[in-house]
Amino acid sequence: MDIELTKAEEKVMKILWSIKKGAIRDVVARYEEPKPAYTTVATIMKILEGKKIVGRRPVANSHEYFPLVEKSDYTQGFMKSFMKKYFSNSFKRLVSEFSSKEELSTEEMEELIKHFQQKIAEQQDKKEKPNSKK
Repeated sequence: MDIELTKAEEKVMKILWSIKKGAIRDVVARYEEPKPAYTTVATIMKILEGKKIVGRRPVANSHEYFPLVEKSDYTQGFMKSFMKKYFSNSFKRLVSEFSSKEELSTEEMEELIKHFQQKIAEQQDKKEKPNSKK
């Protein structure tokens, strides 16, 4: 999934993902002050519909909007795009960049090591038992 959202579109989507579905007024109500104009959010919704990220259905004299893309799918696509653009699709380069600039604490690096050790063990388990299901 190669979807790029502007900051304004992403803000609307974060709200929509949290409420699952709602009218434009429901989205506007969840903004912090200063809240954007109703028409601004309506325009963003129309753009998101065009990008096939948001769907809508008529409800009474209004419309109910809902996400067509799961937050996790968008996040994964965003991260893949980010890695490709800035780190030549290399997770090693990404981690190296943050660790060399001391953006990662020792504790965070230790957590990453534990995480990867666990993933390595899981993958080795799968290779050893390809037909068994957990």
